[in-house]
Amino acid sequence: METPLSTGSDEAAIQTFKAGLRGGLLRPGDDHYETARRVWNGMIDRKPALIARCAGVADVITAVNFARTHHLLVSVRGGGHNVTGNAVCEGGLMIDLSPMKGMCVDPVRRTARAQAGLTWGEFDHETQAFGLAVTGGQISTTGIAGLTLGGGQGWLMRTCGLVVDNLLSVDLVTADGRLLIASATENEDLFWGVRGGGGNFGIATSFEYRLHPIGPIMLGGMVLYPASQAKELLRFYREYMRGAPDELMVLVGFLTAPPAPFVPAHLHGTPMVAMVVCYAGSIEEGQRVVEAARAFGSPALDLISPMPYTAVQQLFDAAMPFGHQVYLKSDYLAGLSDELINTLVTHTAAMTSPLSTVVLLPCGGAVSRVKEQDTAFGHRDAAYYCAIFSIWTDPLESEQHIQWARDFWTAMQPFSVGVYVNELGDEGEDRIRAAYPPTTYKRLVALKNKYDPTNFFRLNQNIKPTM
Repeated sequence: METPLSTGSDEAAIQTFKAGLRGGLLRPGDDHYETARRVWNGMIDRKPALIARCAGVADVITAVNFARTHHLLVSVRGGGHNVTGNAVCEGGLMIDLSPMKGMCVDPVRRTARAQAGLTWGEFDHETQAFGLAVTGGQISTTGIAGLTLGGGQGWLMRTCGLVVDNLLSVDLVTADGRLLIASATENEDLFWGVRGGGGNFGIATSFEYRLHPIGPIMLGGMVLYPASQAKELLRFYREYMRGAPDELMVLVGFLTAPPAPFVPAHLHGTPMVAMVVCYAGSIEEGQRVVEAARAFGSPALDLISPMPYTAVQQLFDAAMPFGHQVYLKSDYLAGLSDELINTLVTHTAAMTSPLSTVVLLPCGGAVSRVKEQDTAFGHRDAAYYCAIFSIWTDPLESEQHIQWARDFWTAMQPFSVGVYVNELGDEGEDRIRAAYPPTTYKRLVALKNKYDPTNFFRLNQNIKPTM
């Protein structure tokens, strides 16, 4: 049971704790406390009693030991991008990894060792200096840690696999304050679990990744169509992706055209549907493969061109800034039936905020060729992933925007084959179970019993122990 920090003896313990941290300790009222407790989703407004700004592994171990000794609720922050705001606890100890940004690329072995405070934009900056990359978040401010531990979808997943399919090892601080290395040859059971099981088993402090020759220039961008063409576009897309090479990723997005410089003024505020392209091969071959997509229908705007891989990774940054109110519902889909297409078009047309967006992402390729039992990530046989992002700025409008997303999601349930744990809201234990096949979930519970039997790490998509 968690206890508050309020007595004089607690104050002495806090001062000792603070003195033992290289990175420092923040408390309410301190400079930078308000900034440190804020995360991507503006709906989250929690206030930790303490924020440990970890400068390295020693600080993480010290923070874990302090929280365990004083029975404090613990949250762990990497990039702070999780929609539920699990990085921030109310009244407990936030273990903040964001200062931990060390990274080393080995261009000969094509590997990278990266600390858990890095964002994907920072990670890409280092790897692209050598024309290398690994599947990463589609918003560059996303932290590498959370995305990796939950599986890791991204532009390159059909070519390179998920992030976890490229993970070579993880350094992890457990609930009893030990530092373990998890890899194919050390603590193999733990290595299996952290590849899709989230932050349930400890605090990952660094990751070693396999890299691939990608970039620095590739074919990317989007083609925008009026929303009136959505049904025809989705039917075309369904057939187009059936024969698509692994190198091709085409995301479909429903959006309201923003007042951006690249959008003609007469389109501003207009409901649109986009095909957003990333081709992880030669530009010449990409131009040939993408030609059919560019030729479909009557596009209002064609923005596909050779561009830096880092620019592709930032295509959605402007639409997903820190501080907006965000409510997310998502599911994996077995396919795109006409009935499902009708459901998508009907509910996107009823979008309540011009900031909201709905994205449809194809799976398959390298993702589907990894055996289900090889990692804890589930639903490798799903054909598509659909995410409903309800986004707005005024908290007083929350009810209508949340209700739109809930109604949309309810209508999508007949087509659902599961959920992606990284984009799962605070939706209860049954939905967490839906992120995994039954045998995988049972195995994750056994790991939780072994490595965290007291559920010390529970501000996450929690796998509850049975011990």
